[in-house]
Amino acid sequence: MITAIRKSMAAKRDAISKDEQGFTLIELLVVVLIIGILAAIAIPVFLGQQAQAKDSAAKSDIGTAKIALISYATSNNGLYTSLTLPLLQTNGYSATAGTGTLSIKGTTTAGTFCIAEPSSTGNIFYITESGGVAGGTTTSACPATYSVTIL
Repeated sequence: MITAIRKSMAAKRDAISKDEQGFTLIELLVVVLIIGILAAIAIPVFLGQQAQAKDSAAKSDIGTAKIALISYATSNNGLYTSLTLPLLQTNGYSATAGTGTLSIKGTTTAGTFCIAEPSSTGNIFYITESGGVAGGTTTSACPATYSVTIL
């Protein structure tokens, strides 16, 4: 009787092992390895794109601030006297969340200005009255000729 039970259990085990086809350990390790390689490639690319987006937000902010500053000056005979952040916002400036503090400097010559803003990546960008966005390093800011603080 014990022999019959053993034969029956052995037959059951053989039937189960023939019907169930699973993944081997090697196959699972290969899949995990492929996922690891893909992650190693994708994560640095994603982080680089994220940093570029943060820098672009700062560049966009200073471009918008330049337009708002020119609009303000046009309404005030070309002068920037008594300029405040709310007045700049009234003229179309709005900051992107997560960007740095906007600073505006000028010279003793009317109509000249430089707007600088740090990105959350640590890069500093600036724009002047006659140029486009410049900077992009951790040490650059408005040129030294722009020494009068406007805002």
